[in-house]
Amino acid sequence: MAKTLMLSQQIDKAVAFIRKKTDLKPQVAVVLGSGLGNLSSQMQEEATIPFDKIPHFPKSGVEGHAGELVLGRIGRKRVAVMNGRVHYYEGYTMQEVTFPIRVLRALGAKKLILTCAAGGMNPLHDKGDIVVLVDHINLTGDNPLIGPNDDKLGPRFPDMSQPYDREYVKLAETIALEEQIPVKKGVFVGVAGPNLETAAEYRFLTMIGGDVVSMSMVAENIVAIHGKMKVVGLAVVTDVCLADALEPASHKEILKVARATEPKLTKLVFRLIEGM
Repeated sequence: MAKTLMLSQQIDKAVAFIRKKTDLKPQVAVVLGSGLGNLSSQMQEEATIPFDKIPHFPKSGVEGHAGELVLGRIGRKRVAVMNGRVHYYEGYTMQEVTFPIRVLRALGAKKLILTCAAGGMNPLHDKGDIVVLVDHINLTGDNPLIGPNDDKLGPRFPDMSQPYDREYVKLAETIALEEQIPVKKGVFVGVAGPNLETAAEYRFLTMIGGDVVSMSMVAENIVAIHGKMKVVGLAVVTDVCLADALEPASHKEILKVARATEPKLTKLVFRLIEGM
């Protein structure tokens, strides 16, 4: 019980700090992954707060993640954008990794757009493709809901039959067609990292139904669903991971591809926010 009380108190403290900077109550929250942080610079900003200034927020230490919370407007919608995230492989607990999602929900956001850079394992996917997620497989070996449950944050056993909202998947496809942005649909596999996978691991992940793989998003999604948020997941294929033709990949190349794809992703996310 002490842990749940502590979590609620930490959330309240973080929210109170943010409220001192702006009274904006976001309708939609967005988490920007590796190399995808430019979107926040194109919104009508009201406040930008570094993660390390917000009480109990974990600090991002990975290249391509600015580590700041931006609150403002995109069109008529009030929006909170996490420019970057932290990862399990950085040594944080799952509860720490997902703490910002708890805070975004407490600020008022009921809808969440998650983005990330990912390895593409489907032979029909190419570098630079945007994949609209329809489901995921959690292979991180952990879960952010382990431990005492606080019913104010969500139910003990949340239903995960629709981790990515089906109506919003259709909306993303419709917008992509109108904007002439090629998108694919796929199943996301979340792994702990930080190493990239071996050829045998890619082969296994494909066999169990995975289309893209990355080291983030799954825990954030679980906590969002726990809090009754509706979620959209968008993964940018930054490296092709075909087990039978595997080539070395680097974080530098992953960031390069993500940044090249960012204008298309930004247009898609802006339209999604307007339609949500």
